Amino acid sequence: MSAMGEQAALLRREWQTSPRWAGVTRDYSAQDVIRLRGRVAGEQHGLARRGASRLWGLLHSQDAVHAHGAVTGSHAAQLAGAGSQAVYLPGWRPADGDLAGRAGRRAVPVVAGAEAGAGGAPEASRLMKAMIEAGAAGVRFDDQLPADDDRVRRGQRVLVPTGQHIQTLTAARLAADVLGVPSLVIARTAARSASLLTADTDERDREFLTGERTAEGFYRVEPGLYACGTRALAFAPYADLLWLETPAPDLAAARAFACVIHSQYPGKLLAYSCPRPASWPAPLDDASAGRLRKELTALGYRFQFIPRAGVHAPGDPAREAAEAAGKRMVPALR
Repeated sequence: MSAMGEQAALLRREWQTSPRWAGVTRDYSAQDVIRLRGRVAGEQHGLARRGASRLWGLLHSQDAVHAHGAVTGSHAAQLAGAGSQAVYLPGWRPADGDLAGRAGRRAVPVVAGAEAGAGGAPEASRLMKAMIEAGAAGVRFDDQLPADDDRVRRGQRVLVPTGQHIQTLTAARLAADVLGVPSLVIARTAARSASLLTADTDERDREFLTGERTAEGFYRVEPGLYACGTRALAFAPYADLLWLETPAPDLAAARAFACVIHSQYPGKLLAYSCPRPASWPAPLDDASAGRLRKELTALGYRFQFIPRAGVHAPGDPAREAAEAAGKRMVPALR
């Protein structure tokens, strides 16, 4: 057997036997990875590799991982120094600089948000590589066009076909495999609120079509929790975590989403977030916040994030930002 053949056999055995890859589907072979890898994988990308391993370990050793959001490198480093379990960079782009690295050097895993959008698989591959090089432990990919896309009208979300997003997730996984980094691939769907779709080419999307089209050529679809769960089920084999986002704490939606996913993929890791803490009418007291987190954990939401904690004052002490993040929640459990 050739050297490349031996490497491919070892990689294939790892995929088959390691708990890290249980339930992960790859639409490519170990031979494909080794052929593309060449001399790329080695001792490079140590920061991302350590962060990914640490995040995976936290997700399986703790009840839940509570992440806080950052918008600058110094803010990320402050949150890491203040004891945050993980840091999320929601609008981060590789061109923004070494934001992930500044937190990751403190042994705090960093999850980055990415928008492959209309760029599809090639853009996802490029973004995944860039984020790994910057130290990200995991990357979340959305199934919608980015807000700055010329074809998107302000305030509207436009989904890409289900199959296209699967290709995005697959390309991201392949990029990580080629670099030899066990990065977490995270899928979030906007189907609960998005009412437009770029194309009707995927039969999995057709049950949600209304039969109408916009002047821009988009297809109108019925948004809702059912569409959200259906799309997430399609993404589940290709993602390490499935991300649910609600505009305010919503245990009913979280429970329904978890039930749908776990009915077909028992034990699938879930992530939960609420995007607009500044608009919530009142903060939760510590007891109510604790009950909410406990309920989410029981439902399988192992990664819990309150986005943009401290965003209005990124220079504030990180501990204050972290504490504020835990309290800005509507009294949904009262």
